[in-house]
Amino acid sequence: MSENYVAPNQQRYLRACMVCSIVMTFARFRDEGCPNCEEFLHLQGSPDQIESCTSQVFEGIITLANPNKSWVAKWQRLDGYVRGVYAIKVSGQLPDDVRTSIEEEYRIQYIPRDGSATEAD
Repeated sequence: MSENYVAPNQQRYLRACMVCSIVMTFARFRDEGCPNCEEFLHLQGSPDQIESCTSQVFEGIITLANPNKSWVAKWQRLDGYVRGVYAIKVSGQLPDDVRTSIEEEYRIQYIPRDGSATEAD
């Protein structure tokens, strides 16, 4: 997984997706988009969208090698996502227009990853 390596001088550019909580650099979000959410967030090549749908403020990290078999992935609602590094908590929430779009067009229930809501809400 050397493609996921982040040099120490690049760690200040890390951001976490507000939908799936994957942690990558700003440049990687810009170049590749979010590997889990690109279909509806459209981050690739869009700095404004990256700024509004990812956050530099997150707590803790989890490295998932096999998200489909990991109990931690299930606990964090990450099962089914790609292998990678994920934040435990991501500060901030999606803009209302993006949230409405993913809930109405893509039928995806958005649960903020900042701890403000739970699946039971």
